[in-house]
Amino acid sequence: MSGAVSTGWAPPSGPGEPPGPTRGWARWLPALTVVWAVLLGVLVWVSVRDDPPTVREQRDLAQAGPVVDRAVGELLAAVGDAGAVALAPARVTPGCRITPMEDGAALERAVAVEFAGDDVRGLLERVAARLPGDWRAGVRVTGEGARLWGDAGGFVAVRGRPAGPGRVLLTADTGCRPVGAGYRPPTASAGPEGAALADALRALGLPAAPRPELTAAPCPAGEGTNTRTVRATGPAPATLAALAPLAGDSTVRDTPEVYAWRSGAVSVVVERAGDEVRLAASTGCPA
Repeated sequence: MSGAVSTGWAPPSGPGEPPGPTRGWARWLPALTVVWAVLLGVLVWVSVRDDPPTVREQRDLAQAGPVVDRAVGELLAAVGDAGAVALAPARVTPGCRITPMEDGAALERAVAVEFAGDDVRGLLERVAARLPGDWRAGVRVTGEGARLWGDAGGFVAVRGRPAGPGRVLLTADTGCRPVGAGYRPPTASAGPEGAALADALRALGLPAAPRPELTAAPCPAGEGTNTRTVRATGPAPATLAALAPLAGDSTVRDTPEVYAWRSGAVSVVVERAGDEVRLAASTGCPA
């Protein structure tokens, strides 16, 4: 008997197949998706509220600024009486990229140290040894000379490098961060460094600075203790020799371009820059 099927003949149709189990679940998928999205959102909110930042991009300048300020105080305390110090004004550099779609800014604070001699590595090793142990600070000798490296926490890097004859620059910086509410530098009132600045201006025959620029940072010794630098500028005199009686036996550097001394906790650095003279008087942090 042949198994061929005649043209136009349709096989008999039976009852349809019952719906499979996957068809019932399909009705619940939209609701389950919504529940999962809500749960995920709650978990993210709790994590952001309660967990510490795990990457640098989660801590903005307003949050990272105090870490940088405290790091500067630690650096000043670590320098101690090894040289004459001056705080540089904080520098916020905008325009960096956190992601391809988000701009940010970087904060850097610096401490300039004038010291006698040229043993940069020795000075940096002294500073590294006096910094907090959890910073894991150390000194490496690179092709560009000795370099200090450390981690102040909160994704704030600490560095140290030579910045000219008899000068070292110590820095604390955030790298690129969200701006957030922005960085607000610490404020303080001038102390003995203000009188030292006035004396230096007077010795050079320059008028008193009515409102000298003041920069401050908290010292690690305790709340309410600050390191401060006051700055002033004026026309450059022919020589800086008139500063010698003020410095006495506490001179740190004496060159035609830079005169620096340290008397107790107060440092004074005077630098000629073309037709201008720049003065900075500072009170450091206790070691």
